[in-house]
Amino acid sequence: MSRNAVAKVRENSARPMRLTVLGATGSVGKSTLDLVSHSPGRFEIVALTAQSNARELAALARLHNAKLAVIGDEKCLPDLREALAGTSILSAAGADALVEAALMPADCVLAAIVGAAGLRPTFAAASRGGRVALANKECLVSAGHVFTAEVARSGAELLPVDSEHSAAFQALAGANPDTIEKIVLTASGGPFRTWQREALESVTPEQALKHPNWSMGSKITIDSATLMNKGLELIEAFHLFPVGVDALDCIVHPQSVVHCLVSYVDGSVLAQLGAPDMRTPIAVALAWPERMVAPTAKLDLAKLGSLTFEAPDEERFPALRVAREALHRGDTAPAVLNAANEIAVGAFLGGKLKFLDIANLVEHTLEIAERQGAIAPASSLDDVLAVDDCARQLAEEALQRYV
Repeated sequence: MSRNAVAKVRENSARPMRLTVLGATGSVGKSTLDLVSHSPGRFEIVALTAQSNARELAALARLHNAKLAVIGDEKCLPDLREALAGTSILSAAGADALVEAALMPADCVLAAIVGAAGLRPTFAAASRGGRVALANKECLVSAGHVFTAEVARSGAELLPVDSEHSAAFQALAGANPDTIEKIVLTASGGPFRTWQREALESVTPEQALKHPNWSMGSKITIDSATLMNKGLELIEAFHLFPVGVDALDCIVHPQSVVHCLVSYVDGSVLAQLGAPDMRTPIAVALAWPERMVAPTAKLDLAKLGSLTFEAPDEERFPALRVAREALHRGDTAPAVLNAANEIAVGAFLGGKLKFLDIANLVEHTLEIAERQGAIAPASSLDDVLAVDDCARQLAEEALQRYV
């Protein structure tokens, strides 16, 4: 980093960072605002958004003196306005309002809307330049080439919020791409790491939602249990970092202390360690290239005693294999993968699909999409959204064979 760039960072750090949080009531959004609460005077909240939790959104907007609060579900706008009565906080609702919130002048937009609903607002945030702290997987999984092209066009600064990608970002630290041998993401293995395949046949949603290390939303927790989450993260890493598909891998690390390992051509391996707390990677994304205090547990390696690693079992957890194959296939295969997985996870949580059939439904949908010619290059967000809609319909139709 040049002297002028460092001086600019220090100049900006002298005033509050203007921050917008898309998805403020989700686990990442709440962790972000917890950091804000622990750093008085460091941040100025521009806008907060949520999909339907109007009361909690209003409470957060009041607490942080936001300028704008936006609810995605238009039916919830009256509740939001009632909860904000007596304040000067503006309110709005609907998909267009989410985009407008993302376009408001801010130094950083924390993009944490879960699912395809986060695509348009996050693209809007990227289009205006500035920093985008990315926690929405779909922008890179479903629309990777299109999204990174928009980031390049606008000159936006893209920083990952996922713990594994944040770890890779820190371990790479501007390294020459030619010196990078491999990026290895770690996976906890989820709650069923030691279960036999026969036992996995009868897994319930309640069991799958009990993650051994992390506190996350229900969708990502199920993805962690199937190892689909790690497959999605490999796809994200492909678009975030300057390496090829074959230089990306994952390893199971039950303690969730080492978040990523980067191997270099000279034999060096750099790893980033930290307690399993999302506030650490969020703090990195907000403060980079500086560091900020985060109220996270400090690592005590002597107390931990040992850190263990093992290869992922793609026989018991085939979702990881399915995701790898979609990454290798390219074009819109990852978009189909993501859409079908959302349908499958929703069906599992609703009691309509068995745990092991989540990966089966996703793979079946990919096969159908390939036969129908739905997997092809995408040149715009509209192309991606059209494929997403198509894949959801195919997955819903395929779901009937499992009901």
